[in-house]
Amino acid sequence: MARITGVDLPKNKPVSIGLTYIFGIGRTTAMKICEVTKVDPTTRVHALTDDQIKMIRETILQNYKVEGALKSEINMNIKRLIDIGCYRGLRHKMGLPVHGQRTSTNARTRKGRRRAITKKKK
Repeated sequence: MARITGVDLPKNKPVSIGLTYIFGIGRTTAMKICEVTKVDPTTRVHALTDDQIKMIRETILQNYKVEGALKSEINMNIKRLIDIGCYRGLRHKMGLPVHGQRTSTNARTRKGRRRAITKKKK
């Protein structure tokens, strides 16, 4: 089993798909990594040699920010926006959509479950 940056890659998937299980690596980046390391993207993960795994691991460590380092950078960017008090920071703080989406009918992912509103008597 190939283990790269703390992530176990699935055995029966092609290398180009298996690398996308690492946070911060998508399909395009996975294809670039395969091209740089001269590994066939259609090769199954279990068929990789130790040298190929080592080359992929070194390429990722040298050229890409992934997993914990990337997550901490994203969190620091959000914290910076909150600290300076900009509009985007306030939206993050309130748990509302940040990129201009409507909130009157949608945005359930950010806002959470609907809460029942009790009717008041006049």
